[in-house]
This record gives sequence, structure tokens and C-alpha cells, in this order.
Amino acid sequence: MSSNSGRFARSGPRPDDRVASAFRFASELVAWVATPWALLPGSVWLAVLSVVVLIGLPTVFATPGDKRSVLVAVPGFVTVGLVALQLVVAVAAAWVAWHAVVAAVVTVLAVVTVVLELPRWRWLLTG
Repeated sequence: MSSNSGRFARSGPRPDDRVASAFRFASELVAWVATPWALLPGSVWLAVLSVVVLIGLPTVFATPGDKRSVLVAVPGFVTVGLVALQLVVAVAAAWVAWHAVVAAVVTVLAVVTVVLELPRWRWLLTG
């Protein structure tokens, strides 16, 4: 755990987000697949870099109390921003890479994920 992890500790118990985390993970998977798919025609390197960034940033940076293991402690707004980034990228890449029907389903998935994430985001942004 990072030495400054206590500085970003949350107050109160973490909300139960088992359902939200399933939707969040599904959205992340879409981002990890759709983004390189959308970027591959232009650049193999950008496609590979996109996966490294989309998986690497949330792995390295986390808010204490939100994850069991924190490599680099960050305030809650950074974690919220990283999730929002994944959602925006999933939707944008789906619209670039895939048929409109599939992209529309991804958009609905992202909207549902945001709604389900709101209690966790409120918790991450307070404290």
C-alpha cells in the first residue's frame, strides 16, 4: 500500500456495488475490445497502447478502501474519472468499430452502468 494511502481514505462504509461492478466490468471489457478494434486500421501501435492504458491506469491508480490492493493511492475523483474514461471510450469506440445496433447496445450498457455506479461515485467523492 502506498505511504500516502491514508490521505485519501473514504469515510463511512463502501456501498454494496456487486451488481454495479458486474456492469462496470462488462463495460470495461467492451472498451478493451472495441478501442483497439477501432484504432487498428489506423495504427497497430495505438491499438496496443490503448489496451495498455485502459487496463494499466485503473490497475496502478486506485482509491484506498475501494480496492483491496492499492499500488498508487489517488483521491476518489481520479477513480471516478478512470471509470468515466472507460465508459466514454467504450461507447465512442463501439460507434466507430461496430454496427449501429451493437453500438446502441453498448451505449445502453454504459448508461445503466453510470446509474448503478452513482452510489459508489458519491462515496468516492465524499470523505
